[in-house]
Amino acid sequence: MKKEAEKKHEHPKHSHGEEAPASPTPVEIVEPTESAAPIDPLEAAQTQIAELKDRLLRAQAEWDNSRKRILRDKEDAVRYAGEALLEKLLPVMDNFEMGMQAAKTATDTKAIVQGFEMVQSQLEKVLREAGVEAIDSVGHPFDPHRHEALGHHESEEHPEGHVLMQMRKGYKLKDRLLRPASVFVAKPPEGKASSKP
Repeated sequence: MKKEAEKKHEHPKHSHGEEAPASPTPVEIVEPTESAAPIDPLEAAQTQIAELKDRLLRAQAEWDNSRKRILRDKEDAVRYAGEALLEKLLPVMDNFEMGMQAAKTATDTKAIVQGFEMVQSQLEKVLREAGVEAIDSVGHPFDPHRHEALGHHESEEHPEGHVLMQMRKGYKLKDRLLRPASVFVAKPPEGKASSKP
């Protein structure tokens, strides 16, 4: 009996003479370390809020810098808007100064007049290229949007209410009035009835 009991406690052997495999070793449970600890939702939210605040501050700073740059560029554009026109006017000024110097010593008045006519022509060309036009007034009906009436003169040649004489030229820049023309307006001579109803 003793021998039979000892045989029961012996490990069974495989039929090929090998020993039976040992029972699997139990899996060791590893306690989580601090780095693998679950993140507190409040801390995560606070971190995200801090990051978003930082991004917002950076975006505001960039926007503010961009706005300042745009304002500075706009101010420069306004300040130097006439730069190209002024560059074109400088040669006119040079010719005018040379004409003035020549006029001091010249004896031929026709040459002086010719010189100033050339300067005037050059100046008109520069203004025309910039979109400035003189307002043609004499003989046209008086227009309060384009003309400034200095008074009335009797006239048989010009119809009543038409520009008789221009004292100072008016100018427009494209479709905008720069300066009205200063004019005298025709009225019928004394004793003649007005042609207007």
